[in-house]
Amino acid sequence: MEIRKYDKSVTKTIDTPWEDVVKYLIDKGITISTAESCTGGMISQMITSVAGASEIFPGGICTYSEQVKQETLGVKKQTLERYTVYSPQVASEMSLGAQRLFKTQAAVGVTGVAGPGSAGDKPAGTVYVSVRLADKEEVRDLKVYELVKDPDRETVRRISSQLALKMVFELCINSGLG
Repeated sequence: MEIRKYDKSVTKTIDTPWEDVVKYLIDKGITISTAESCTGGMISQMITSVAGASEIFPGGICTYSEQVKQETLGVKKQTLERYTVYSPQVASEMSLGAQRLFKTQAAVGVTGVAGPGSAGDKPAGTVYVSVRLADKEEVRDLKVYELVKDPDRETVRRISSQLALKMVFELCINSGLG
């Protein structure tokens, strides 16, 4: 893995620096939007920290409450009741909502437990990410708690944001946009 000065953390699972992902999206002209909960806007911050991001990033939304997830992104009440807010199903509906709201080719939806502590049976570092590109979708449980022992809130947010952008890159490459 190449280490660059702008990397915020280095783990064996992050081998595509987020700045390179954003430059890739700019180069390919792929528009992207975000719907964030536990990352609190950090993915949007990473995207907008790269010069030229305004060409591909019309916006993102931080939806921390269930009500805002429902009203703004269209997350179904039934989904929240059946699976809880910390679920791959909610992440999926969040990314779909962002893609529709901002009319982008790609979208990221992220929800999870940043910590400290757990939410029911889900430990801090349980983070679900949905990445969409056109009609394709990839959803993952990042399991940050397996990557970093006893992760603190900031670490969970940072690693989750970086891995979400890496997922965007992977979906683009796997879709033949590389």
